[in-house]
Parts: sequence; C-alpha cells; structure tokens
Amino acid sequence: MSNTEPIHIHRQDGGRRAALTVCTIVDTAAGLLVLWILLYLLDANRVNIFVKFVHGTADWLAWWSQDIFTMDTEGLRVILNYGLPAVLYVLIGHGIAARLNRA
Repeated sequence: MSNTEPIHIHRQDGGRRAALTVCTIVDTAAGLLVLWILLYLLDANRVNIFVKFVHGTADWLAWWSQDIFTMDTEGLRVILNYGLPAVLYVLIGHGIAARLNRA
C-alpha cells in the first residue's frame, strides 16, 4: 500500500505544477492587456519601443475582440475591447487551473 501513495502524491504535484503554469500564462496575458489599457489612457509615447511591444502583444492577444464595441469615446472603446479578453482569459484560465489542481 505504501508503494501506491507516492505515485498519488506525485500525480497531485504534477497537477499543481500544471495549474500554476496555466495561472502564470493567463495572468501574464491579462496583465499585458491591462497594461496596454493603462498606457493608452495615460497617453504613453507610442513611438517608445516598450509601448510598441505592449501594444503589439495586446493586439495579438485581443485579435478576436477587436471592434466588438464601437463607440465614439476612444478610451472606453479601448477599455472594453481589451478588457473583455483580459477578464475572459482570467476566468477561463483559472477555471482550467482549478480543474487541473483537483486532478
């Protein structure tokens, strides 16, 4: 019986590592999206290489949600079109991580 216990603990540890990996990826993606929203609202210099990188990465992460919301207020449009993927990534990613953690 003691031979099977370490295997169960090892599987549980693998699930926790996978859950941590998923959470890290999802939180990083959501963080980049939120960072772009903040940089846009604070009118960051768009010629700056860091701002270009964050904007390009945010565009890549939010390609599917571009122009879902079209409104006259540009700041609100950016908040909604980039905020929606950030929220969905966190909700879905942490849901998957919780499921992996239980496995």
